[in-house]
Amino acid sequence: MSLGLNSPALARWGVPAAIFSIKALMAAMLAAYISFSIGLERPYWAFITAYIVAAPLAGAVVSKALFRVVGTFVGATASVLMVPPLAHSPELLSMAIACWLALCVFVSLLDRTPRGYMFVLAGYTACLIVLPTVNAPELIFEDAALRVQEITLGILCGSLIHGVVLPGSVSTFLLGRVAMMLRDAERWSRDSLELEPDPSVDAEKRRLAQDVTELHQLSIHLPFETSRPAPRVRTVRALQDNLSLLMPLGAAVADRIAALRERGAITDEADRLLADTRAWLKDIETDRETRERVADDLKARCAALEPEVTPGAGWDDLLQLSLGSRLASLIEAHLNCRDLAEQLGTLNRRPVSARIPQLLEGRRNREVHRDYRGALRGAFGAWLTIVLGCTLWIGSGWHDGNTAVMLAGVFLALFSASDNPLLPLRLFFNGTLIATILGMIYAFAILPRVEGFPMLAMTLAPPLLVLGAFMHSPRYAGVALPALLGMGSPFIIAEKYNDNFVAFSNGALAQLLGTLFAIVMAMLLQTAGLDSAIRRTLRAGWRDIAERANLYGAPDVRGWINRMLDRIAVLAPRLALSGKHPGAPLYDVLRDLRTGVAIGELRELRLHLPPARSAPLTSVLADVGDYYRRMEPDHRAPAAPELLGDIDTALHVFSGDEDRSVRRQAALALVSLRRNLFPEAAALKGQP
Repeated sequence: MSLGLNSPALARWGVPAAIFSIKALMAAMLAAYISFSIGLERPYWAFITAYIVAAPLAGAVVSKALFRVVGTFVGATASVLMVPPLAHSPELLSMAIACWLALCVFVSLLDRTPRGYMFVLAGYTACLIVLPTVNAPELIFEDAALRVQEITLGILCGSLIHGVVLPGSVSTFLLGRVAMMLRDAERWSRDSLELEPDPSVDAEKRRLAQDVTELHQLSIHLPFETSRPAPRVRTVRALQDNLSLLMPLGAAVADRIAALRERGAITDEADRLLADTRAWLKDIETDRETRERVADDLKARCAALEPEVTPGAGWDDLLQLSLGSRLASLIEAHLNCRDLAEQLGTLNRRPVSARIPQLLEGRRNREVHRDYRGALRGAFGAWLTIVLGCTLWIGSGWHDGNTAVMLAGVFLALFSASDNPLLPLRLFFNGTLIATILGMIYAFAILPRVEGFPMLAMTLAPPLLVLGAFMHSPRYAGVALPALLGMGSPFIIAEKYNDNFVAFSNGALAQLLGTLFAIVMAMLLQTAGLDSAIRRTLRAGWRDIAERANLYGAPDVRGWINRMLDRIAVLAPRLALSGKHPGAPLYDVLRDLRTGVAIGELRELRLHLPPARSAPLTSVLADVGDYYRRMEPDHRAPAAPELLGDIDTALHVFSGDEDRSVRRQAALALVSLRRNLFPEAAALKGQP
């Protein structure tokens, strides 16, 4: 059973970090002991792997273990297939391993989930196996088989200890994060409903994009939960969908309130409705029956607030229609989020409310932004690092140079997804330096006096426990992990004592030079692409809008929202790293998100109308597509006045349509589009 080890009181005293460190030490020592007992050639691989797979949450350890086993096996298989035909041509073998690593990095960068680790591991496992055997290719199968055995042993030991001994629950952590996300989202929505929103809260609202992305990442580990029955992934997906709706709906409501307030058109009834909705959001954690009863009353008042769409409807009427509709949708989304959160917390599959089955119907994987050019760039960086490194190594004739090339390739693969790879690489260099000093002290001053495995374990325990506790903290893990890996040196975790100081020095120097080489390559290849990555992300959203505007099929509005929120989550840290103020670009992306939703509503309406009646909508959609197709990141030109004219014409035409539901649906979508693209346009043509 999972204990509440991550409570603030225990965390303040470092209890979770201490327990994590003890479990990591137990797993590593168990892996080393079994390796010694069965006579594995390099027991330090099992020791190192046990630390690499260590994680505070049991489900994350087990899922990471599965991904690692698959990645290791695939990488070892690729090694066995590559080496024999290229055994007598080191140049071609180097090129082959570089291409394999590049392919694996490319696929992992497109995945962008914890599952992507499996692909990148398949790439650098081949490097770890192939490069040390270049001078003895006839041993490739034996070496590959041993690496798989050693690494799998470390994985199994890590999974066993972390999954059984005081396991940290992914489910408990996820439920805690969901509770916090909902409270934040409800606070942000309350601010959106104020007549004068707090500007400081506005910046926080964009964090919802990161929250939705975090939910998606955590859900990958749920099927591997070991400490309690895990919530269904479908429920998490449904919660993601409804959380995703909160940002565009909240922004739309805030925009309509601002527009009506500017025109002095906020009615007393609307003011009271907004106040009562804020009060409902503040007390939403009450019992479900009360929550639903109040929500139904608020939605009925929203419907009563909507004026009839007629040929004589003014701009204020249309804004009020939009406010009532979007506010009702916002209330419904918050209600759904609360019900889904309760469904996540229950241990049985029985729906907690009547709306749960419908919310879970047709749930699927979340649509995410995929940067193909960025993935190619990362793959090319890994390829060039291996090619250039092998050229320098083979040309220099340095026997241990393969270690430097191997590590450089591993680092470029591991950190290819990072927007700032220099930071983790520098931390890794510092950790490696610490490991070199510790390794030297242990290998040549302490271990000569150590006999037997129990004494070895007791001797290594103090630094391993300290470093393991630091590894638990994200702030220090970047230094602690490489220091721990260095303690798994073949001069320390070995069946026989080795006093070859020259070999130790060469190995340590190769590790440090490999890290420095990776830093240099990252400086040349990665950081220069930050501005380009920002521009590609912005262009991807505009390209999607342009393509969506001209499609005639059924729109996937929720997929579009998920993809755009993922882009916001990707953009925010990149803008911060670039030194640019994130406000304006992220505001523009949020406006683009709402524009895409309006386009989806117009396309949905167009599907049910004959071509003659839908012609004004087709003109608007074509103009929107042309506008976004011409967008440039360096200068966001205003939309053409002709588009404004087409929107107003469509509003005029559809306000007189014979079907009431068509009049309402068209007005809602066209008003949203008009406010998104022409926020300064005060009223319709011919109106004050």
